[in-house]
Amino acid sequence: MGLGKPIVILGVFVADTAYRADRQPRLGETILGNSFKLGPGGKGSNQAVAAGKLGADITFLTRLGVDAFADMAKQTWKDAGVKSAVIDTPDSYTGAAYIFVEEGSGNNAIIVSPGAAMLISPADIEANADLIRGAGVFVTQLEQPIDAALRALEIARGAGVTTILNPAPAAKLPEHIYTLCDYLTPNETEAEELTGLKVSSLDDARAAAGKLLEKGVGTVIVTLGDKGALLHAKDRSEHVPAISAGPVVETTGAGDAFNGGFAAALSRGVEPLQAVRFACAVAGISVTRHGTAPSMPTLPEVELLLAKG
Repeated sequence: MGLGKPIVILGVFVADTAYRADRQPRLGETILGNSFKLGPGGKGSNQAVAAGKLGADITFLTRLGVDAFADMAKQTWKDAGVKSAVIDTPDSYTGAAYIFVEEGSGNNAIIVSPGAAMLISPADIEANADLIRGAGVFVTQLEQPIDAALRALEIARGAGVTTILNPAPAAKLPEHIYTLCDYLTPNETEAEELTGLKVSSLDDARAAAGKLLEKGVGTVIVTLGDKGALLHAKDRSEHVPAISAGPVVETTGAGDAFNGGFAAALSRGVEPLQAVRFACAVAGISVTRHGTAPSMPTLPEVELLLAKG
């Protein structure tokens, strides 16, 4: 597999600060925690790292502050072979997430402060229009402002670039956006949010995907966690089972691994159904490892897993 056509991903980077303790402190109280972990996060950044580690020609477009977390972001991308088109924003800060994990149950509580990434505007997109037009595949999500995502999809679609919208986190979308998506990749919760239809089985996923096709999407791919993914288009509806690579350690970032893997496969001219299978293998490996960016596999690892059938 060669590099393939360039991929451009628009999205957000946040530094994940994860604290584990027996319980949450009450207001005014200080307690001792059991552990702390700092790592790279943000859906768009995770997807870019996934594609980069697979050897894709990938550029990530975002805004960062000028601070230590921005340095961490740039180092993370460099290590994964990701090029970046960063708009430095000294009057804001690089996004960060506070993640509290309750030791006994594993339940979490999260505060996300996106910082500079919330300032990504349609004007920023216009300034990077040539980058987007030069891509083979363009990907975005809903962590940055929707008007910026919409403008980027319009530019990509106008230039004949293959477009992927990962509608996460779930949000209400302008109707016009659906017609700009060659591929829409919701999980079960997001598919439910976008259609109002409960998604708890494969048939439910097909019904929801059918409704999204009616809104103008080219192909819908519903990710189904440990049940794999459903590829649903006007002329075909195919279920791709999950691909296991061993015991599941952590599912955080599995959706990002899938989207990054899917974009990487499409950029190399892989047929959509096989691209979904490839993406399932990428996600299957990612859940056997701790961390988000560190869990993303390399191309030889994915090819070895697929060769095992």
